[in-house]
Amino acid sequence: MARRLCIGVNWQGEFDREQVFERLKIADDAGVDSVFVAEAWGRDAFTLLTQMAERTKRIKLGTGIVNYYSRTPAALAQHFATLDELSEGRMIIGLGASSANVIEHFHGVKFEPTLARMRETVQIINMLIAGRELVHHGKVFSMERGFTLRFRPVREHIPVYVASFRPKATKTVAEVADGWMPTMIPIQQAKAQVDRFLGYVRDAGRDPSEQTVRFLGVTVAKNKEKAMQASKAGTAFYIARMGDFYYKQLCDMGMADEANAIRMAWKEGGSGAGIAAVSDELSNSLGFVGDVEECRDRLAEEAAAGINLHSVGVSGYDALEEGRIYERLMA
Repeated sequence: MARRLCIGVNWQGEFDREQVFERLKIADDAGVDSVFVAEAWGRDAFTLLTQMAERTKRIKLGTGIVNYYSRTPAALAQHFATLDELSEGRMIIGLGASSANVIEHFHGVKFEPTLARMRETVQIINMLIAGRELVHHGKVFSMERGFTLRFRPVREHIPVYVASFRPKATKTVAEVADGWMPTMIPIQQAKAQVDRFLGYVRDAGRDPSEQTVRFLGVTVAKNKEKAMQASKAGTAFYIARMGDFYYKQLCDMGMADEANAIRMAWKEGGSGAGIAAVSDELSNSLGFVGDVEECRDRLAEEAAAGINLHSVGVSGYDALEEGRIYERLMA
């Protein structure tokens, strides 16, 4: 069986839309499983996904992620049901809490990371996609009028993947979602964390073989140093500037010294110092950079840990080479 690969689209900075579409077509033709579009405080995910749905044939399309605070569950259901119709049944619902910085200081919504909000959001989305009357009484949401979507979704269920990593949240994901997308878990602890998650799935009376697990990932890079610097920049930013969630997660994974050093370096010397404080070892434990064969070996290590949807990037190669790289990574 071919390895399932996914790619991501960066929402930040300069953005060549046609180049994104060209890359997407290469992935679609090569047999890449899915593409995920991020959203934070830049471009929204749904507009780009609409254009992607119109330009592709088979690749699955997901949000990686949208938060479940700034849109209601019903609004999310509308977005995804509409896109699932446009893509003829290819959507993946990717959700997450985001962080207090984004939710409170960009969206102006109180950040209360209650597990009830995650659970109820997924439940309400599932009700509406399935065509059931929306009658719900929960801790966060209460609806009594029995609304239904005013069109029939093309599927009765759209897969829901949730980004979480704290233990209680991970348990809730195992109970209600179809996939788990944690972050800040190093390769050395991947198997133990996946085993724990799948144990929660079994405890909930669900089938672990039907769950998708997506985290870590590889980048095949012609210029390894440049790609490594980009990876380090992301790691440093999340540890130093995105609140305490990601920082605490890395500390819990046994890397408190590294996390503290990055935070202190950023505080004292700015972003450049923070990035410089990320070691090659730490960077490659969270997201590997290498040539094709090195990345194939790393993907095999991910698969042995229980990861079954692998994030991949290709940097510095032309379109023809990129397609061939995807094919070699899938084999």
